[in-house]
Amino acid sequence: MADYDRRSGGGGGGGGYNARKRQRYRDDHDDDRRGGNQRRRLNEAPPHVRVRKQLLNIAENPMRPWHEDVKSTADLFTDNWEDERLRANFVDLVLQLSLEQPLKSPFLAAVVLVANLNKPEIVDMLLTQLVSNLESRLRDGEWRDVKLYLKLLACLQSCLEGEGVFPVLEELFARAVDLQTASSEDTIGTELVKIILLTLPYVMVSAPDQWQQKAADLMDKTEIIASEPHTLQALIEPYHAENEEDTSATSQSLIGLLQSQLQNEANNGWALACLPRPWEFPLKDVEMQSRLSSPPKHTLPPISVPQTVVAGPRPLFPEVYFSVYRDQDVESVPPVSNAAASLIRDALLDTINVLDYNRHVPARQLIEVDCFFAPRTFAPRATPFDLLRNFEPPKSTWKPEDVAVDAVFSQLFQLPNPEHKLVYFHSVLTEACKLAPAAIAPSLGRAIRYFYRNNHHLDLELVNRFMDWFSHHLSNFGFTWKWTEWVEDVDLPDLHPCKAFIRGAIDKEIRLSFAQRIKNTLPEPYQALIGPEKEKETPDFKFADDKTPFAAEGREIATLLRKKASDEEIQPVIERIHAMAIDNNLDPLVASTHVFVTSVLHVGSKSLSHVLAAIERTKDRLTDIGASSEAARSQILTSVMEYWSAHSGVAITIVEKLLNYSILSPSVVINWALVGLAGKTQGEALAQGHIYELIFNTVMKVTGRVRQLVKKRIAAITLDKGVPADDAETAAAIEQEVGAMRSLFKDIEDALVAFATGTKDEIMETTDGLDSTERERLVKRWGERWLRVYRRRSAIEEAYLIEREKEREKKVAAPAVAADTKPGETAAVLDRDGDVVLGNGGIVA
Repeated sequence: MADYDRRSGGGGGGGGYNARKRQRYRDDHDDDRRGGNQRRRLNEAPPHVRVRKQLLNIAENPMRPWHEDVKSTADLFTDNWEDERLRANFVDLVLQLSLEQPLKSPFLAAVVLVANLNKPEIVDMLLTQLVSNLESRLRDGEWRDVKLYLKLLACLQSCLEGEGVFPVLEELFARAVDLQTASSEDTIGTELVKIILLTLPYVMVSAPDQWQQKAADLMDKTEIIASEPHTLQALIEPYHAENEEDTSATSQSLIGLLQSQLQNEANNGWALACLPRPWEFPLKDVEMQSRLSSPPKHTLPPISVPQTVVAGPRPLFPEVYFSVYRDQDVESVPPVSNAAASLIRDALLDTINVLDYNRHVPARQLIEVDCFFAPRTFAPRATPFDLLRNFEPPKSTWKPEDVAVDAVFSQLFQLPNPEHKLVYFHSVLTEACKLAPAAIAPSLGRAIRYFYRNNHHLDLELVNRFMDWFSHHLSNFGFTWKWTEWVEDVDLPDLHPCKAFIRGAIDKEIRLSFAQRIKNTLPEPYQALIGPEKEKETPDFKFADDKTPFAAEGREIATLLRKKASDEEIQPVIERIHAMAIDNNLDPLVASTHVFVTSVLHVGSKSLSHVLAAIERTKDRLTDIGASSEAARSQILTSVMEYWSAHSGVAITIVEKLLNYSILSPSVVINWALVGLAGKTQGEALAQGHIYELIFNTVMKVTGRVRQLVKKRIAAITLDKGVPADDAETAAAIEQEVGAMRSLFKDIEDALVAFATGTKDEIMETTDGLDSTERERLVKRWGERWLRVYRRRSAIEEAYLIEREKEREKKVAAPAVAADTKPGETAAVLDRDGDVVLGNGGIVA
């Protein structure tokens, strides 16, 4: 208050504080001291800061021509050439940006090409550092970085002497041939061919009409590998056809598609209309364009490609081209016949996957994708889809929002696994929708409708990913969706894929909110899908009803558990239940287990921390129950799923905790769901999203445990100490876990084959009015879809074990190589993949 009084001058208007007047007086006084109206010199940032800012923002302003951005940045750099810090920062920043913001690589190259006209030394500095970084990535198997560095080099092709980047591409192809010859299942060779094919277009736009024959010769070679379907492609196919005649649900191999697209471009003179050419200046700058046409040339330092290349830190699988906008009457994304489909997609995917630590930047660049490609490549932003029908050629109908959304979905629905956690891709789409809701929301709506229409064709794992994303996305935008579009599907049988999706999505929405709120967002026909039991925060305690068998005993156990009574105090009640069960011809252990577990769940029903505390206190008794008989173990799971039947997410979380405590075993979960429950429900359990989630999470827990042990064993091997003393014990533990994992997959296979082949007796029984033939068809289809998911998972884990065993053998061999090194020789070292790297950069297989 005192501070306010001082500022106001004690009342009245005349003596008050006027900051603007005083500031103006000081400005005038300063001008007088400097002599008249001389302006104050503004404090400018140092050159390296200004160059950095301009490089970071290059091409992001759609109102500023590219050539102005390029020339101003290059001139600022060359005008301050004597600044040593500026030179060092410039090289580092160009190389860093080429990896972190791949959409800007052609623009960075353009700045270098213009700077080369006045200061050719900068290109030599850049090439030296780039080649060093590239060789390091080649040794480590960092194939994305290799591709992005080659992309930058390709954009600099016009200032390189000789054949420029082509010798490197030839070397990479030679390695690819060796790998493919050794094994038809090799994926590194496929990755190398993809890198070659994605580099060629940038060479051709950088130096047009100069390398067409060289490119044609190289593409004749790559066709040998690119045209052959990979043996593992069926493993990662996102569509699952219902029968052999169903060819509508298929996708194309990425490198095969890229090969044919580039062949078309070659036949058309390498037009590559979508790629930017920021090194091309307008006619009024004819002198600059003339200088760029004959720039100072530089020798590319020799690049050493290891004789034996490695897979690197990311698992490699063949890739397919997946698009959610492929069946539209208007092309809102590039058609697969056009190279733009692959080139734009590739740049966007690199941006998304590299910038995973900051969802805001990739979301913004996705929104601004039209800034980084040639003018008129895309339709104007936020153009309504219906208006695209009025566009006449050559006006583009490609919506930048559709292209961006399509790229994110291609990663979200990548098999066998996307590069990052699924929630990252959720967050990118959410952020993009917040940045440009009017543009992105309609694109997402059409994508959702595509997935819904085709969910019976999609791989079951992808359907569940879609369900997770759909519910999560709606939760960020008030759970609003045009549910009226699907009203007719509410009356479909529960086995129908569309009805199964609706039920699963609503269930997941309730998990992210509460039943009454979700109910208020749904039209009337959907209301019946949310029963009154879902609106209760905690389930009813069945033993509160005296008509329920063992009601008094259940209440007594619950009371004792609340008082944190000891096992000795609870045991007499358990024994009474045993006696009553025997009198009623019931299994005493199953009966007491049901009463005890239900009481534990009721006591802990207030929150997850409460139920975990209750399980922790009774862990010993629960463990003993689980070890006593198979029926008792199964009853523990039955009691959990029954008590929380209205809130399946809570039930799944509790089951995961019971697995962590080893109270339940994975095989119990599999048999309970796929043998017991699926049989009792005549196969309908296979159409329930939470049952799929339960099994999938259990399998991932088992495979994750195996991978953890395998990684731990490999990490324990060091160059100086070799194999640790406890390696044999670790190997035995791994063998046991691997055996359990294989047994689990066999149990899943045996249970699902009966449904997939229609040999399960319960399939023939029908109680829901469905024709028995239709029921059998639907159940068989669900069985086939489940079976495909877990056969793929089994194959992936077996491949992982084989690759890691090769890695372990290389690390074991490394100390022997080091021990044999004579004085004066360079000792061997290991790279991250366990390869022995010698002093000359070669790798010993």
